[in-house]
Amino acid sequence: MANILIVDDDPAVQIAIRLILERAGHHVTVAGDGYEGLARFETSQFDLLFLDIFMPGMDGLETMRHIRVLQPALPIVAISGRRAVTPDAYAEPDFLKMATKLGAVASLQKPFRPDALLAAVDGCLTSAPQANVGSSSR
Repeated sequence: MANILIVDDDPAVQIAIRLILERAGHHVTVAGDGYEGLARFETSQFDLLFLDIFMPGMDGLETMRHIRVLQPALPIVAISGRRAVTPDAYAEPDFLKMATKLGAVASLQKPFRPDALLAAVDGCLTSAPQANVGSSSR
């Protein structure tokens, strides 16, 4: 199965995603912010990254920018609990849509159902180059 990195500052989200993915047979590594995520990314090979957009320190969009330089083809799933509440011109931007325009291959709005999470994983891994999935070299 896949080696997956979760970068999210919410311990409850980390645990939920980890449990779902490990039960599906994946190996999971967790980081609590963008800096820790980059450090883990630089020392291991990952097949997929779940990346929270809003975190203290280095946010998810900045983290994604750094990871794209290091491994441009890595599938990234952006996750966020923030959502625009008003549809007018002065509303908060749609950060999940922005993340996909900046390089995420998929996005999930928190809270999400386990089947939606696993569908995103399956979609990312089946569309990723097969030479990368499960590999251990960089």
